[in-house]
Amino acid sequence: MSSEAHTAWSLPETFSFEGQAVRYGSLGEADKPALVLLHGTPFSSIVWRRIAPHLTAYRRVFYFDLLGYGRSEMRPGQDVSLAVQGRVFAGLLGHLRLSRPDVVAHDFGGCTALRAYLLHGCDYRSLTLIDPVALAPWGSPFVRHVREHQAAFAGLPPYIHAAILPAYIAGAALRTLSRDELQLYLDPWIGPTGQAAFYRQIAQMDQRYTDEIEARYGEIRCPVTILWGEQDSWIPLERGRELAARMPGARLRTVPAAGHLLQEDAPEAIVAELLGALSMQR
Repeated sequence: MSSEAHTAWSLPETFSFEGQAVRYGSLGEADKPALVLLHGTPFSSIVWRRIAPHLTAYRRVFYFDLLGYGRSEMRPGQDVSLAVQGRVFAGLLGHLRLSRPDVVAHDFGGCTALRAYLLHGCDYRSLTLIDPVALAPWGSPFVRHVREHQAAFAGLPPYIHAAILPAYIAGAALRTLSRDELQLYLDPWIGPTGQAAFYRQIAQMDQRYTDEIEARYGEIRCPVTILWGEQDSWIPLERGRELAARMPGARLRTVPAAGHLLQEDAPEAIVAELLGALSMQR
């Protein structure tokens, strides 16, 4: 693993959600408007390491690891479903006293942000969704297979898990991730605690969490931008077009030569889009 990259990405603060530790950090000046970054699965906030520093010209940037992910608490029997993550996010915004932040959310983070807005009373200055989980059907072929055979995968020998995990995570990006880059995403899921947490979060993936809110996307009133990798093999581009059509005024931008993990395939596209939008809001 690149220890330098891991050390530089600091989550020094802890927010307690129902007795469970959620780790977070921030970059930038305290007097600037807030922007919050949400990661997806099976990733962590480190996915934003190349992007967050560029946004501090206009915003104070907050980032955190979802409950049961990254450096946030992992425990047996933990509820890490999308239903809980929406409440975690709403709780974190309350803890930070952020009433209308700009929000940027990827994959599961997209559903988390949408549920917090539609079900838990959160409001955003703007919302940028990157290849989000938002419309059924969703879930990669691997995810669907694991959910159908949950017991078998939960009991995998560690060396088999260690062989499967890199192939799965690497498949989110179109380009080939370097060994150090891939290791940043593998580390939280290695070892007894991490391996159990990895299959726990897959076992709790349920389409009902998007079914509950799909019909309400027309209620979103903040500006919405949707970025989508044109070669996303996990969630096809057509889902992005359909999502944009359901949200009044939403703008869809497709990114060529990029897959699901846009932060690795085309971080410059995310930075350019956000800097352009944020500079107009000054």
